[in-house]
Amino acid sequence: MRNLTLLPFVLLLSACMSVSDMASESIYQLRDAGILDHSQTKRADPWRLQQDSKIFIAQGYFHPRGEANPPPNVVAEEAFKGFIDYFPYVRRAQGPLGLKQARQQAVEQGAHYLLYARFANADDRIGTIEEWEDQEALDRLGVDGSAIQLTLLELNTGYLVDTATIRSRGGFLTFYDQKPEDLVGPPLREYARSLQGMAR
Repeated sequence: MRNLTLLPFVLLLSACMSVSDMASESIYQLRDAGILDHSQTKRADPWRLQQDSKIFIAQGYFHPRGEANPPPNVVAEEAFKGFIDYFPYVRRAQGPLGLKQARQQAVEQGAHYLLYARFANADDRIGTIEEWEDQEALDRLGVDGSAIQLTLLELNTGYLVDTATIRSRGGFLTFYDQKPEDLVGPPLREYARSLQGMAR
C-alpha cells in the first residue's frame, strides 16, 4: 500500500524533468555516493580556448606518491585521447619530458599552448583475488584513487593560462581489477570540454 502512495509522487516528480536530465542526475548521484567512479576538477581560472588552438601535451618525470606504478606517459596519452575530439590540432610528447624540454618541443611543433601534466598521487588498492593473495592487508582493500596536476601555458608570452587539479576515486561497482591510471581518462575529457566552455 505504501508503494501505491509513492507512485503519484514519483510520477509527478518525473513529469518535471526530461528523461536525459533524469539520467544525468542519476549518474551524478551514483558517482557522488561512491557507486560509480567519481572525479572532481578544481581550476584556477575559467579560461576558454578556441577550437583551432594548437596544444602540445607533455607529462613530467615525476613518479606519483602511493602504492601504484603507472606507465610513465599515461596522463599525456589519456589527455591526448580526451582532447582530440575538441581540439583537432593537439599533439603529445612520446615520453615524459622536463618542462624546458616540453616547451622546446611544443615550439618546434608550432603549438600555441603547452599542457604540462603531472601524476601527483596514485593509490592502488586491493581489487582482485590475486592482489589479496599478494598483500593480505585489510587496510589496503577498497577503491583506487588518483590525483593529477595540470599546467596550461601560452607559449608566445609564457603566460600561465590555467592550473587544475583533478582528484578521482573509483566506485564500488567498478573497483574490481581497476588501476589508478584507469581513472584519469574521463576527467581529462571533461577538462578539455571545459576549456571550450562546454558544460557537463
